Amino acid sequence: MWGRGELGRVGLRVGLDDPEGLVQPELLNDLLSEFTDIMNEIWANEAVKSAVLISSKPGSFIAGADLDMIEACKTSQEVSQLSQEGQKMLEKIEQSPKPIVAAISGSCLGGGLELAIACHYRIATKEKKTVLATPEVLLGLLPGAGGTQRLPKMVGLPAAFDVMLTGRNIRADRAKKMGLVDQLVDPLGPGVKSPEARTIEYLEEVAINFARGLANKTVSAKRSKGLMQKLTDYAMAVPFVRQQVYKTVENKVQKQTKGLYPAPLKIIETVKAGLDQGRDAGYLAESQNFGQLAVTKESKALLGLYRGQVYCKKNKFGTPQREVKTLAVLGAGLMGAGIAQVSVDKGLKTILKDTAQQGLDRGQQQVFKGLNSKVKKKSLTSFERDSILSNLTGQLDYKGFEKADMVIEAVFEDINIKHRVLKEVEAVIPAHCVFASNTSALPISQIAAVSKRPEKVIGMHYFSPVDRMQLLEIITTDKTSQDTAASAVAVGLKQGKVVIVVKVRERSTKPGWDYTQKAGHPRIYQHFLGTFAEQFPGGVLTRAGIILPGLALPTFCAGFTCSSILRSPYRLFPCSCTEEDIQMRLVTRFVNEAAMCLQEGILSSPVEGDIGAVFGLGFPPCLGGPFRYVDSYGAKQLVDKLRKYEAVYGSQFTPCQLLLDYANNPSKKFHQ
Repeated sequence: MWGRGELGRVGLRVGLDDPEGLVQPELLNDLLSEFTDIMNEIWANEAVKSAVLISSKPGSFIAGADLDMIEACKTSQEVSQLSQEGQKMLEKIEQSPKPIVAAISGSCLGGGLELAIACHYRIATKEKKTVLATPEVLLGLLPGAGGTQRLPKMVGLPAAFDVMLTGRNIRADRAKKMGLVDQLVDPLGPGVKSPEARTIEYLEEVAINFARGLANKTVSAKRSKGLMQKLTDYAMAVPFVRQQVYKTVENKVQKQTKGLYPAPLKIIETVKAGLDQGRDAGYLAESQNFGQLAVTKESKALLGLYRGQVYCKKNKFGTPQREVKTLAVLGAGLMGAGIAQVSVDKGLKTILKDTAQQGLDRGQQQVFKGLNSKVKKKSLTSFERDSILSNLTGQLDYKGFEKADMVIEAVFEDINIKHRVLKEVEAVIPAHCVFASNTSALPISQIAAVSKRPEKVIGMHYFSPVDRMQLLEIITTDKTSQDTAASAVAVGLKQGKVVIVVKVRERSTKPGWDYTQKAGHPRIYQHFLGTFAEQFPGGVLTRAGIILPGLALPTFCAGFTCSSILRSPYRLFPCSCTEEDIQMRLVTRFVNEAAMCLQEGILSSPVEGDIGAVFGLGFPPCLGGPFRYVDSYGAKQLVDKLRKYEAVYGSQFTPCQLLLDYANNPSKKFHQ
């Protein structure tokens, strides 16, 4: 933040950003204290007529509030107090007799956006990295520093609900159209300094000039609203119309969340309080609801998932010896083309090989459509799309593979075909090249069995559609080298994936399996039933999913809703039990298998188990993953349920030793 006047230039770093661009500043108490001191100095010094808030951190204005402070609170009242302190500070900004201008470049999220909209004017750089959002709902929270009260007045009720209930990022140009930003600054090209440095200096110069103009009253901060906005504001002033909007939004939220997530409904309730009962009631509702949400199990689960994503966006194997610059993908089908798309999109030179021209054409067209959809959404220009596509080479032979740093095969799930392409590839690739398989049904150790260099073979299991699913599951064998694992993780992170790493373990009766396969990914149910017949006796594949004695497993089990199973004419056994009982049979089996994966060393940590289950298998995010669910529900209570079902349905409900250990020691938790 810069104060301009005879006082001179007072600097304050107001934003600290984690690698993922969400909420994680450090030493927030010190920051708030310093911020307050400088603002008081500005207000007290008659030489300072106006001020500009600008971040000294590249790529970030302010990325939010401190999660640690929220989680350190023991009661909802303590969290509410934090909210009230934030409200008071931003109210002083809003009521400042000296104009305050926010100069935004990079992430302006959560509390950062609340600060920006409390200012008298907002100027933002028109570039990709500048995004505005209220991601609190994704963490089971709501904007707690006045955001629920200011946003509806600034952008209108419907747009405010869209911003707060989705948590989606808003580009600077869209923010300008909706009234969230007042002025845009085009980024500058290279000069004596870097483009980024020049753009920040230009933004600062524009902001200072405007702040000076506001102080001199030569410019006005008043925004002229368009006809549609005026009509919307007029309609929203009618209580009956507002009630209809509330009702419509509430119904949509209930339909989408099934009532499993309290934050969206609390956001509606808080906005409603402010508009219908007045300002004081709105701010009180905001702080109280913020406190109540922070201590819910749903918020704790979502916060845990956020921290898990941060954990999984780091390469625990270190920096690979050689950076992967050229990637080759075998198979131009749905998965292969998807892998190629997310690779070229991040600047990797990519070869896409298929065995037939028709398949290759279809794959290249899929990549084009995927990138062109971004052009239609205006997140890419047609020039940028074509520039990205120039990194993609489609071919029917192995030309250029001698320069490949990594090859990812996405061919048909047949072990003989996998073995054939592995041998063909090893005949042409350089010694350092990594061979990765995208298999979702075959053990990596079995694929690697024919390799001349098994230390360079690894599994990279993407999820469909590749460009939309965040998870990448990397599978190592006992022979996979650490550098190979480091290369695979590095590529996944460059592709923008959340990466978990699992290890194949051999059993005495059945081959080891990676985590999402073992837990029952829908794509490989038939193979799953054959491989794990001893663990899941009597199971068959039906249109509804897998039906097992004592267990109904829907094809997509998000939320563990079982009504489709209860209605299914394909179930094997008459079911007179309650839906809740079926849900518990499903979740206990799921959790038991996850715990067994950790026990056997397939998973290296509960964190990766939770991330894999939520992002790869549809485990409900509101439960935080199987291991966080055990902590919340109680290991002893879960084991008691398993024992009850074991007595009725048999050994497939026998709790694993790890769960028994945790049940016998109440102080043990998977997440501390």
